[in-house]
Amino acid sequence: MTSKREYPEHPLVGVGGVVVHEGRALLIRRGGPPLQGEWSIPGGMLEVGETLAEGVARELAEETGLNVGVVELIEVFERIFPAPPNADGSPGDAARPQYHFVILDYLCEMRGGTLAAGSDALDLVWAREEELVKYDLTVAATRVVRKALAMARERAATQPPAL
Repeated sequence: MTSKREYPEHPLVGVGGVVVHEGRALLIRRGGPPLQGEWSIPGGMLEVGETLAEGVARELAEETGLNVGVVELIEVFERIFPAPPNADGSPGDAARPQYHFVILDYLCEMRGGTLAAGSDALDLVWAREEELVKYDLTVAATRVVRKALAMARERAATQPPAL
């Protein structure tokens, strides 16, 4: 039996959060498909009745153990994964992708909690911008993380110093 995420009738809404702390972005290693075993931005599926900010905060708490504040939208993009080839090697069903997500990624600030891999995360890492290449992120995830780091630097430069 396939999950509701596989071969969906409609695109599904995904939410993610890039937590930036001390110039580093938090990445997770995915525990399930799609992208199982790969490094990515923490996040998951928005639940019915949940606001975008609530969904981001819930997903990050589940996957990282952190309580976060959702600061600002980074980017909206879509991920469409075609159906895998048939057993005989012929193309899969081109009319119906295996996965189709519309993803909204947000810049987040850490507010508390205890960092620990949970839910769909196998591992966690804080990565500096120059280290991103070694985590082999997707092109979209790399772009989003770089934007988040730039946004965090801009916010830090314009915020008044703490008293």
